[in-house]
Amino acid sequence: MSQIKVLLIEDDPDWIKAMTAFLNKEEDLLIVGAATRAAEAIELAKTVAFDVLLLDIQLSENNLEGIYLAAEIHDIHPAKIIMLTSLIDPHVMTQAFTAGAMQYVEKENFRELPYTIRNAYHHPSAMEALLTEFSRLKREEQLQSLTTAEREVFELIEEGYTQSQIKKKLYKAESTLKNQVNTMLKKLGVKSSKEAVEKVRRKGLVNKKNQ
Repeated sequence: MSQIKVLLIEDDPDWIKAMTAFLNKEEDLLIVGAATRAAEAIELAKTVAFDVLLLDIQLSENNLEGIYLAAEIHDIHPAKIIMLTSLIDPHVMTQAFTAGAMQYVEKENFRELPYTIRNAYHHPSAMEALLTEFSRLKREEQLQSLTTAEREVFELIEEGYTQSQIKKKLYKAESTLKNQVNTMLKKLGVKSSKEAVEKVRRKGLVNKKNQ
């Protein structure tokens, strides 16, 4: 069985050790090198043969150092790049994709790494991956953009209230409620209240406790 050779760049030596042990358990994956600093990573990229780069986006507590490094390594060795992150920032991630990254994984979801590595390795187009991920981030941004009034309406829809019942419960004019529902559906990119509930439940991005 051929193995996917992986280079790991992460400023936490303990995380490198744990991920090396975790990923090397997979028969088709092999960590061929690791580095904790940008300069060391560049030297490895010049001397070690690898297929996929796992790169911490926030090396040395710098939000952008991993992005700069991704672009530099991509010029040296056009491998598939997966960014590792602790916090999702859509704007930073867009910059990462522009620098050559194909996908990203939140560190707390490290168990997704084997699948993500294989998917990146076999992915036919970096541009296709970029567009797919950009669309996903945009959808999440839309879900989080619901106003307090729209979320209040959504909660009642989720509980099974009809628009007529919501109008009476919230003392809203029919035209006001209709506008709020239509705006909510447009933000979520769906055509019906049922689709809205299914989408938000699936994404888990509307949390009543945080409103």
